[in-house]
Amino acid sequence: MTRANGRIPVRAIPDDGLPGPQPRYVVWEVTLSCNLKCSHCGSRAGAPRTRELTTAECLSLIGDLARAGTREVVLIGGEAYLRPDWLVLVEEFTRQGILCGLQTGARALTEAKIIAAARAGLKTIGVSIDGGPETHDRLRGVGGSHAQAVAAIRHARQHGIMATANSQVNRRNAGDMRQVLDTIIAAGATAWQIQLTVPMGHAADDPSLILQPYELHALLPELFALFRYGLERGLQLIPGNNIGYFGPYEAAWRSISGRPEYYGGCQAGRAGLGIEADGTIKGCPSLPTASYAGGNIRDKPFSQIWNESAELRFMRDPAEGRARRWGFCAKCYYGPVCRAGCSWTAHVLTGRPGNNPFCHYRVLRLQERGWREVIVQREAPDKRVPFDHGRFEIMVEDAEGRLHGQDIFARDAFDDLAPGTAARLDELVLCEHCDQFFYAGEVECPHCRGGTLLPAADGPGAARRVMRHVSEIERILQRVAKTPGEEVVPAP
Repeated sequence: MTRANGRIPVRAIPDDGLPGPQPRYVVWEVTLSCNLKCSHCGSRAGAPRTRELTTAECLSLIGDLARAGTREVVLIGGEAYLRPDWLVLVEEFTRQGILCGLQTGARALTEAKIIAAARAGLKTIGVSIDGGPETHDRLRGVGGSHAQAVAAIRHARQHGIMATANSQVNRRNAGDMRQVLDTIIAAGATAWQIQLTVPMGHAADDPSLILQPYELHALLPELFALFRYGLERGLQLIPGNNIGYFGPYEAAWRSISGRPEYYGGCQAGRAGLGIEADGTIKGCPSLPTASYAGGNIRDKPFSQIWNESAELRFMRDPAEGRARRWGFCAKCYYGPVCRAGCSWTAHVLTGRPGNNPFCHYRVLRLQERGWREVIVQREAPDKRVPFDHGRFEIMVEDAEGRLHGQDIFARDAFDDLAPGTAARLDELVLCEHCDQFFYAGEVECPHCRGGTLLPAADGPGAARRVMRHVSEIERILQRVAKTPGEEVVPAP
């Protein structure tokens, strides 16, 4: 799974792209039953859903996924292992040639369960670690859950299952991330995915838990220092879909394949898919059900939902994506590729996608003017509804301390960069001078007015071929580490 050990996820999109939208990577909530009480749980897991899919219905759906081109499935909950037949599902995925993994809080994921899962064909276990022991147990709502989670990583590694970890970052645990890294390396994890806690479900009940957008300025350099430290110790830190975006570390820490890469926009309904325990299909498992349920397999064939549902097709048409972008994202240089970042994060803030303030590039661009953004909760969520999120407003604080709405970016004629007329808006290349991405076809890098990594005439395939060289990644790491003014802590 990681550049550190030479593995690449099977869900990775091939160099020449996909032939069309394909549910290559699926996250399947097989039950909403849970034995933890997480204060940041977006789905408010605990009790099972009404009428969760039967074993026979699940096995039929696995066949549908195989025919649709699914390569990797991650089982989640709640806690997936609380479903009595979960190993039957793992066995069927294995029989169909689909890599099957488990994402878990691991409170009662015993060594015996892990051994049984390995025999059934489970290939990966990702364990949630949300801080040191005290912080983790407080966030997860159960004493001793940290020790059980760490033990699950160790047992998975001992029994031949790839062990990874993931962490949500918020105001309660941001200072614990170095401790988390040391803990998971000692336990045997090979990769660590970081994402921001988003105000949905229980997390929306307590807005003080959520980081403010401007706090990324201090957080991301700290995480990048951990990224570098992790590489030295054989662990890959992977930024999740709602963190980063085209800041100075983009090429380095997104490059899990060994070539400079960048965030390619929300994959909901393009290469990703979410399934709820009652058979509801969404483009992404995190998206609010009320707005993004494309249908239920009990009512329509899976293929019809995937191919025809508007709720799954919303990220497939670039023109529709342009129409959806608003606020800063409407004018952003990277908008055609980034597509306003994580749709889940944007929607739970404002009730619609297309404008995401949790963006490193955006934070730095606003900082150049002395501006910063804050989110303010205007409506509380409905605590009876899984995935509910209330509503927030994104406010811009100017250099004089005055607050403005997102219309300031049109009203104030914010002078963000714009792609040139010759830009190919489906591909970015890396500048050899400033290590910023810009569009293939541009005469020069608009960020520094320097030259390109490749002559524009070489064509789109040439960029990918040159970018495969790991030496380019190392050059970026060295340069970023020496960048004046960046708050990068040298790796120990």
